[in-house]
Amino acid sequence: MAKVSAIMKNRRRRQMAERGRGVRLALKAKVRDRNAPPEERFQAVLTLAKLPRNASPVRVRNRCELTGRPRGYYRKMRISRIALRELASMGQIPGMTKASW
Repeated sequence: MAKVSAIMKNRRRRQMAERGRGVRLALKAKVRDRNAPPEERFQAVLTLAKLPRNASPVRVRNRCELTGRPRGYYRKMRISRIALRELASMGQIPGMTKASW
């Protein structure tokens, strides 16, 4: 089990990234617009730099929903490899069986 503080910090980052998503996308579109005046583009860059760092989606870490483990994460299931194996062994995941040959 991961530290609760690390899990909570990541949850806050995820929420901040979701809240500031629209503003960030609008500013990035303005920065990329080649037809806009250079002053507007530069102002958009400065405004983008003033946004909180944790509002960036890049800073969100994929963590297991059950344990909070940051490594060995399966995106499709949103859980770690260890949790996936335990659930599969107990028969909790439909269609998943242990390999035998």
